Amino acid sequence: MPKPRTKRGSGREARKRKHDGEENIGWTIDTKRPRVDDDNHHSDKHQANKHKASKHHVDNDHAEKGYYQDEVPEPAGDDEGFADHEEGPAEKEFFGMLTDEEQEYFRRADEMLELNQFPTPEDRTLFLESVYEEAKGKELKVASSQSCSRLMERLIQLASTAQKKRLFEAFAGHFLSLVQHRFASHCCEALFLRSAGVVSQELSGFVPDTARGDGDEGGEDQEPESSMESLFLATLDELEGSMGFLITDRFASHTLRVLLVVLSGRPLEDVAVKTLIKSKKKEKVSVAGSAAVDEQNQGLRAVPESFTAAVTKIIRDSTSTMDATSLRVLATHPIGNPTLQLFLELDLSLNKSEQKADAEQPTLLFQLLPGAPQSLYEESSEAAEFINGMIYDPIGSRLVETIITHAPGKIFKALNQNIFLPRIQGYVRNDVSCYPAIKVLNRIGKDQLVEAVEKIGPTVPQLVTKRRYNVLRTLFERCAARGLTEEIKQLMKGLREGCGPQPADLVTTLCALTSEEDAKKKKDALQLSKNEYAIQSHGAQLLTTLLATPGPAKGVQEALSALPPDLLVRLATTSFPTATLVSTALKTPSANALFQKSTVHALAPHVVDLAVSQNGHNVVVALAEMPTRGRDYSVPAHIKEGIMQTLSGSEAALREGWTGRSVWRAWKGDLWKTRRHDWKAWIKDMVAEESQQVTSVHKKGAVGGRKREN
Repeated sequence: MPKPRTKRGSGREARKRKHDGEENIGWTIDTKRPRVDDDNHHSDKHQANKHKASKHHVDNDHAEKGYYQDEVPEPAGDDEGFADHEEGPAEKEFFGMLTDEEQEYFRRADEMLELNQFPTPEDRTLFLESVYEEAKGKELKVASSQSCSRLMERLIQLASTAQKKRLFEAFAGHFLSLVQHRFASHCCEALFLRSAGVVSQELSGFVPDTARGDGDEGGEDQEPESSMESLFLATLDELEGSMGFLITDRFASHTLRVLLVVLSGRPLEDVAVKTLIKSKKKEKVSVAGSAAVDEQNQGLRAVPESFTAAVTKIIRDSTSTMDATSLRVLATHPIGNPTLQLFLELDLSLNKSEQKADAEQPTLLFQLLPGAPQSLYEESSEAAEFINGMIYDPIGSRLVETIITHAPGKIFKALNQNIFLPRIQGYVRNDVSCYPAIKVLNRIGKDQLVEAVEKIGPTVPQLVTKRRYNVLRTLFERCAARGLTEEIKQLMKGLREGCGPQPADLVTTLCALTSEEDAKKKKDALQLSKNEYAIQSHGAQLLTTLLATPGPAKGVQEALSALPPDLLVRLATTSFPTATLVSTALKTPSANALFQKSTVHALAPHVVDLAVSQNGHNVVVALAEMPTRGRDYSVPAHIKEGIMQTLSGSEAALREGWTGRSVWRAWKGDLWKTRRHDWKAWIKDMVAEESQQVTSVHKKGAVGGRKREN
């Protein structure tokens, strides 16, 4: 029996045929993906595999080299004009290619929109109308084009209601292929997100102008205008039956999560929503004027009952046939896990009345935790084994966090009493399970928090050694919120023990302020920049949290006072969280009246260097806002005048960068130059009652813990 032909042999045959008749080779569409030997295509495939877990447009440097889908006709690539249906239909849909002239037109239009250098708004409007007119009939080609899909996203961001509806109609019948496409899926996401507000407007009775343009034929005017609700539901009809493999599809999973969020009515600008529906490597495509158009999509949105029913049906159809093993596999799947998180969160919020373990059709929560809450009291139960298995898994622990945050009180109580609280001291030490433990600490009551601190307190020095600063920050925040003064003292004692005996060790340890010689010994500069920045950020956020508590705040200010000037300047310029620490400490009232004066005296010789620093200029701006008279904290007028004198000597250097200009405005440099008497009066009139505002930037924008990107 002859030996079967290997892949290597088939590749050799293909190269031989290419060599024999290169001009006669035509492109054929086959159900199997052909081997590609062209160097340009190899570069594209390598780039796609390099970012396998992300969903984003290819980098601009590839676009400059000319790696465009439209320029090289390869009809059988899952990244170049086709959608590869993994478990679904075997056929692959090819939308065609733009001509060279069309590509150049759309590419130039994209550049003009990005530059936004139109003489008047009317010219910009006319230009947009001409681009929309040129794109009619070519929407699918533009959306699936590597070089032009960004333009489609920008057009969607600026589109009117009628134009969005026309895009829905143009994409109709092809959504299953589009959502799985590398580039077209981004256009679908933008279309869903930007159309969310229209549904609420139509539901409230406000119907925006959806008159068709002048370029439309009269026959189209005779057809009734479709509502945005019906267009969304028609899209769901196309995707129905394919949810099982879309959940784990590399590109479609993101689009599916966007669609679920839109249907549920959740705020689209919520940070938790953004991190759940977008990849951390997703390219941000924006255009001037899109913010004003997007105002209707902000905040909570009213959605019709059909949307709520659709969300429930999607969750049921996707998970009802899954057994325990399938759910466990999906929970640890890097692409399927974020979708499962969203399924669980929406299921718990939309179907509260159906949350019963013995229901005929159990909800997703009871599929994950069968028999809960009673089964959670048994170590050998399936529900307990699921939690114990997931809590140490880097991916599965994210689902455990969702369960902890959104589970009903009875189930969380059983989870906490039998799994989390008895082993909380072990969970907080682990680099994976510490994140579910943080969610537990944020939800438990006062008595349970006291018990948790009793168990964690002796291990605080170990937490400092392991750099679990986010756990410590949560403990201090929750104890302060519950008024647990003794527990705060216990935690502070352990924190000092872990950092060192000297007052300055509290800052140098938590903010990783190693000496310059130690930093030079580290060979891996990239690893240094990533790890050290994360450690410094978490440590600085912990210290900033301590500044909001009267007892620990005194210790932090003493530690800052003990720092030598060079380390204090490094702290102010290293990162935004460390600069926030210094500026917050300066604005925090202190029993030691010399703290602010001594700190400002140490920073004064370096104000010019700080002013031109991206992070340090925030500290100089904070100095300008400090009062000149006050009992708890103030900076004398003559010290401020000396700082202004130093800044004025480097005015030219300050005006060269945006940081320096920001400092110059905060210190009213022009007033100093022209009307110095008025400037001095402005400084002397600043009293503590007017500017005694302790900043809380760390609570708004600097959230501790690992950055959770899905």
